[in-house]
Amino acid sequence: MGEEKAGEDLKRHGRDEGYRIAVVGIIIESLDLAGAVNEILHQYSDYIIGRMGLPYREKQVNIISVVLDAPSDVISAVSGKLGRLPGVSSKALYSRQKG
Repeated sequence: MGEEKAGEDLKRHGRDEGYRIAVVGIIIESLDLAGAVNEILHQYSDYIIGRMGLPYREKQVNIISVVLDAPSDVISAVSGKLGRLPGVSSKALYSRQKG
């Protein structure tokens, strides 16, 4: 989606058309990547319901849970972009409810 705000898809998709609720779990092993992670999340902020971040100082990792209400392809894009960052792991868990 490049520079374009990912939320612009809201205008093209009906809110009830193909939307899913999902949790994207993110583990950041390098604090230097926090800015890049936040930039990606900001691109999709229109879809984000909430997020929680936990610093695990003993292990020197940060763990973030992000809850989205978005089309499946958007959820996959968020998780994929995050997972391609070196030192970042991400995985999406989808609700069975389709809305």
